[in-house]
Amino acid sequence: MNVDRNPVAELTSVSELAFELRETLGRGARLIRVESGPPLSQLTVLGHLQRKGAMSTNDLAAAERVRPQSMSLTVQALEKAGLVGRKPHPTDGRATLVQLTRKGTKTLESIFATREDWLTSVIVEQLTDDERQELHRGLALIQRIIHNRE
Repeated sequence: MNVDRNPVAELTSVSELAFELRETLGRGARLIRVESGPPLSQLTVLGHLQRKGAMSTNDLAAAERVRPQSMSLTVQALEKAGLVGRKPHPTDGRATLVQLTRKGTKTLESIFATREDWLTSVIVEQLTDDERQELHRGLALIQRIIHNRE
């Protein structure tokens, strides 16, 4: 055991690391966002629908941690753009489910392919093999942190 350890300095160091990680991930997310695609709020809804299939507006709101009224506006904008559609709920005749349209699926695929191509080329061009391995190890840690919070 290291008796010279300074818990206050260690906490500050961890806090600084957390701050830098949050800032860097945010900048990275903004950097790879495709400007011609839908806004982030709409893109995350499309992503939920792609991963989970048709969902109610209330379930989408809960998944995004926003008010159902806010999600209704987002869904309306996506519907107007032809990216989502509605279908009757299979067991509740009063409810509807939101689902991706073919256009929504193609839009997501195009956005993700563009982002992945860009990021792949940056990683290949700017990082050595050792740095890529280090990035992979860091990614596993970030994924573990996020997974434990979901």
